[in-house]
Amino acid sequence: MTDTNENRRDPYSEAFKKFIVSDWAPYSDQLPDRIPAAPYTAKRRKALAAEYEDYTLVIPAGQFKVRSNDTDYRFRPYTAFTYYSGLGMDREPDAVLVIRNAEATLYFRPRAPRTDREFYADARYGEMWVGQRDSLEEMEAAIGFECRHIEELEDRLKEAGEKLLIIRGVDADIDALVDDIRGEVDHELDADLETMASEARFVKDEFEIEEMKRACAATTVGFEAVARELPNAVANGRGERWVEGIFGLHARHLGNAVGYDTISAGGDHANTLHWIRNDGDLVDGDLLLLDAGVEVDTLYTADVTRTMPVNGKFSEPQRRVYEAVLAAQTAGINACRDGAKFADVHAAAIAVLADFFAELGILPTTPAESLELDGGFHRRWMVHGTSHHLGLDVHDCARAKMENYRLGTLRAGMIITVEPGIYFKSTDLLVPEEYRGIGIRIEDDILITEGEPVNLSAALPRDPDEVEAWLKKHQQASA
Repeated sequence: MTDTNENRRDPYSEAFKKFIVSDWAPYSDQLPDRIPAAPYTAKRRKALAAEYEDYTLVIPAGQFKVRSNDTDYRFRPYTAFTYYSGLGMDREPDAVLVIRNAEATLYFRPRAPRTDREFYADARYGEMWVGQRDSLEEMEAAIGFECRHIEELEDRLKEAGEKLLIIRGVDADIDALVDDIRGEVDHELDADLETMASEARFVKDEFEIEEMKRACAATTVGFEAVARELPNAVANGRGERWVEGIFGLHARHLGNAVGYDTISAGGDHANTLHWIRNDGDLVDGDLLLLDAGVEVDTLYTADVTRTMPVNGKFSEPQRRVYEAVLAAQTAGINACRDGAKFADVHAAAIAVLADFFAELGILPTTPAESLELDGGFHRRWMVHGTSHHLGLDVHDCARAKMENYRLGTLRAGMIITVEPGIYFKSTDLLVPEEYRGIGIRIEDDILITEGEPVNLSAALPRDPDEVEAWLKKHQQASA
């Protein structure tokens, strides 16, 4: 991309152009180590190619997205690109992965020689601007398969002609290039490729499971830091932002970033399911609902929610609601079995919640009737689903077919969340007054096995007594 903004920089003199490219130390001739994901990505590419014999598959990494004017959001590659290439963090904008019969080539822009204008003048690729980029040889050594200059991509795709498939909507320039080469075609097979790449991530391999464990461990550290900082979050004002910042510090330190916008919701804000404004105070006597996850450098993310008393002690109404959510979550986790239906987890959790709402006298029918398809009254206080798949995306495998996802079967190696909640908005006149304004969610990341489910985020306490003791321990340690 050429920068056409004439206000950004002064023109370069001829003397400067000669001066800036002279007297630099040579690049190291030591090649980087192979990335740990490489053996696994080779198997993934082979499996995908087997589904599309004789087709050339095109998976773009994506482009930078503009935040404002000429500043971009931090780059994160498209998930399927990461899954099949192994490249995480901010690698590799504008790159394209091409797969044909299990043979893969990565097309990207390697670093230019320091004698080139790109070195000092190109804000998108220049070493002066974005740091030292990989050479073709260095990238190939890291990922374990062929690398070529992005300028060779068009010729390679022309060789495939009409036998091209692309995951669309990732890079508009690559979409247009593919369409120009193959002409008018039905995009149904393109959509099928996107679905196949999404469903391939249902069952995690050994590498992915270990990365998810690392993400959960880092997330635990972030939650512990928040526990230590709660008194400061209250004292400093705008405590929701303080909590978000403390967690984000550890996410950036221990991983790539947060896996999604942190929900730091105090008091009635917890009853807004996607509260990411995080601009409120934390008040003594209220609860803090913290929904946050660390995305490690390979881009696998945890997704954990804990609801904790700001002053360290649950009130009796808060505890009663909390224990109902905990019972629902425990029922949902127990339903996480190899061979069970994905929907069984939600059914187990909401059955507990419907009983609780009936116990409070706020359900306008029986629990059984509410749980019928033509009922659903319990959803006033538990609107969302109990589970979603988790991995490279916080809502992983989202392009999968409904019959394989929501209506699908759990299999060993899958990782899903279990996250029931109760949301009693302060304005809900059906709810007894002492419960209004209480919003509680408890969420953990569950690995399906051939035996008992494994809670990957179990290091963070769920029992209310243990939550109180955990807060006290960390706050005393920081005093």
